[in-house]
Amino acid sequence: MIDKPIETVMRQSKRDILIPADLVATVNEDNNLQHAFLVLTKVKYAKIPVLDNNNHFKGLISLSMITEQMLLDTGITTRPLDSMKIKEIMQKDVPTIYERENLEVILRHLVNENFIPYVDHDNKFLGIITRRELFKEINFLAHNFSKRYVALPVYHEKTMSQSAAQ
Repeated sequence: MIDKPIETVMRQSKRDILIPADLVATVNEDNNLQHAFLVLTKVKYAKIPVLDNNNHFKGLISLSMITEQMLLDTGITTRPLDSMKIKEIMQKDVPTIYERENLEVILRHLVNENFIPYVDHDNKFLGIITRRELFKEINFLAHNFSKRYVALPVYHEKTMSQSAAQ
């Protein structure tokens, strides 16, 4: 559980950690791999969300997943990119977040991922929360905590350090 003073200060920031869906590069699960390869190359991201025709979140596709399909024993070919669909190779077991306010869950997911998809309860894609945006909030916290709180050492630690000094 995040300490209340920490959470209080982080919530004072006027910034929104959500990047809305209309600003996020996505691909449709029925597109071929060539399309995904082009989108990923143009936006310069390693991984992007995959949606269905109704904007429901289905998974993630990455450059490494696509290039894996291009590798042969004899070299590299782009032929599979035209015939294979994104849904055939995308990562489907992706954690998502339903509650933007749950900082603890968001922090836990962003330890291992660069972003976490934000969806509603029907799995409609609403945007992403990125590690970068969360770090901006932590930066805000680091620079604004003492404006609202005074940090004091925990009594037990203070007592222990005083005993050790004697």
